[in-house]
Amino acid sequence: MRNLHFRRAARTSVLGGAALVAALALTACQGGATAAADNAAGSTPQKPAAGTSAAPASDSTKTDSSGTSASGSGSDTAKESGSATRAPAAKKPQDSDTGSGSLPTCTGANTKLTITSVQRPVNHMLLTVTNTGSKACNAFYYPFLKFGEAQSVPPVVENSKPQAVVTISPGESAYAGVTTSSADGSGTGGYSTQDLAVGFQDRNSGAAGGMVDVPLGKDVYVDSTLTVTYWQSEMDNALMY
Repeated sequence: MRNLHFRRAARTSVLGGAALVAALALTACQGGATAAADNAAGSTPQKPAAGTSAAPASDSTKTDSSGTSASGSGSDTAKESGSATRAPAAKKPQDSDTGSGSLPTCTGANTKLTITSVQRPVNHMLLTVTNTGSKACNAFYYPFLKFGEAQSVPPVVENSKPQAVVTISPGESAYAGVTTSSADGSGTGGYSTQDLAVGFQDRNSGAAGGMVDVPLGKDVYVDSTLTVTYWQSEMDNALMY
């Protein structure tokens, strides 16, 4: 009877121990799962690998406050947009780009001079210079005039000064108006002559080439009121003074 009681007690102990072991194992499993969840929730985001950007692709086209692209230099942006301007090609040097950097001066060597009387205004003549050369030339200031044996050239009408130097293209002409004498007879020291010599000026107001003889064709009376205008591009402008 005593042996039977002892066997039951031992069996009960074994069963109780097995249950205790199973309970401990279950608790350990639950604790491990909880710890893994806690670690996942509390971990920091993984940093991107070196050489990559954490910003979305669309952010690469945003501009900063200065208007430049955050994705790179302005030249890179221009290349992508196709709006970059090419550097101009080197140009072949022209006559105006070399030497003094200006067109040649009009002289007796590259022009032809003529002078004619006009009905209006009275006592006026029109001096015409035509470019006979192959290049445009500049007619600086006003022509030097020498009627007959005059020892000096007549003064210029200052009000006739153009806004820019008159440039004469090949085959084209420029003009100067000449007042030979006063209409009311107030001039003095008058004389008649059939001889006229015309000279040109350079950009420094010096003589450009020699004097050119221009036939008058008839006697022309000149006095102390003799004047000349600046070279003009238009005939009408030359006869306004």
